[in-house]
Amino acid sequence: MNNLNYIKHLSENSQKASRIIANLSTLEKNRIISKIASKIRERIEEIIIENQKDILAAEENNLSSAIVDRLLLTKERIEAMADSLLEIAELEDPVGQIENVKIRPSGIRVGQMRVPIGVMAVIFESRPNVTTDIAALALKSGNAAILRGGKESIHSNIILYEIIKQTLKETGYPEEIITLITKVDRELVPILLKMNDYIDIVIPRGGESLIKMVVQESTIPVIKHDKGLCHIFIDETAEPEMAKNIVLNAKIQRPGVCNALETLLVHENFKEKEMVLKSLLEHKVELRGCDQTVKIIPAKIKEAKPEDWDSEYLDLILAVRVVDSLETAMKHIERHSSNHSEAIITSNYFNAEKFTREVDSSAVFVNASTRFHDGGEFGLGAEVGISTQKLHARGAMGLKGLTTLKYIVHGEGEIR
Repeated sequence: MNNLNYIKHLSENSQKASRIIANLSTLEKNRIISKIASKIRERIEEIIIENQKDILAAEENNLSSAIVDRLLLTKERIEAMADSLLEIAELEDPVGQIENVKIRPSGIRVGQMRVPIGVMAVIFESRPNVTTDIAALALKSGNAAILRGGKESIHSNIILYEIIKQTLKETGYPEEIITLITKVDRELVPILLKMNDYIDIVIPRGGESLIKMVVQESTIPVIKHDKGLCHIFIDETAEPEMAKNIVLNAKIQRPGVCNALETLLVHENFKEKEMVLKSLLEHKVELRGCDQTVKIIPAKIKEAKPEDWDSEYLDLILAVRVVDSLETAMKHIERHSSNHSEAIITSNYFNAEKFTREVDSSAVFVNASTRFHDGGEFGLGAEVGISTQKLHARGAMGLKGLTTLKYIVHGEGEIR
């Protein structure tokens, strides 16, 4: 079977399966998800063995330490994957909810019902836990899903998909409800993006080049889950120890993820600038700063280049700029942000309010780390991704983001 027929076959089968999953009860969907979680726990050792094949290949191909960390599945991470599935099973099912009911002067009752989108294609890179998270979110929201992971995680993705497929088969439902594209040919993705007769939405989750390619190639509506060029602004009124702890957490806890800090903005009147920068250096963070930043610790801070302000490093590298006001900080964010996550550390209520009102990103934090922008942390169980655009869904995208609304109208013989 050639690539076109292969993708068309998968897409047709997904569309057929979507009509079945859309009509399953909450109890039935939860039973499938819970059983997948149990099987993942039963097969931890097998999953680790397959994951090590991906890790070895990544190291042989000299992939960055950040990518290797994203790929790595430990016993603890696999247990967390299973826990995430169980959390999704416990969430309220949005499908079938009726909203905005009103009685019109004509006598008709008008409302809106939450329904699944249909078939979603999700294209992602590196992290194998995305396979199970998206499968569970698709199942709970009544959607069929076609998954295309990166070739760097192919062995991990395949064994996780086998567990999902086996569970669907054992519970008596079509295996095609969740489909993994197991071929790694690059030309498959452009073909997939033209399957608008069968696929209702495309969600790319990965690097800048992947997002750009999907947006350019797709004839299917796209919800972008773009890069995370995240900023923190330390206001002059910030409590120093709080500022240090938040900045360290946002940068070093897991630098290779999209909600990690990439640019730090510091008010020139904040008195503990040197303390915060020294703490970053002590944790092996390479600092690239403006002229004023370099002067604080000349021997250890590199001079920033123009491209540093637009860089998503995904590594222990941080751009730092000293600014003269909240307005200057917000202008910098407006110019360079990817509209993912921004934070202000301040003791000034009015500055906090101004920042949250005027900074145009999908999540804005006051006195908290950007690392909290996550479906699990927001109570969504997990997320398909973090949408950086404004239409339909924005920010961490969970179950409700995978549904849409249709009008339902009840009458008693009314005519117009």
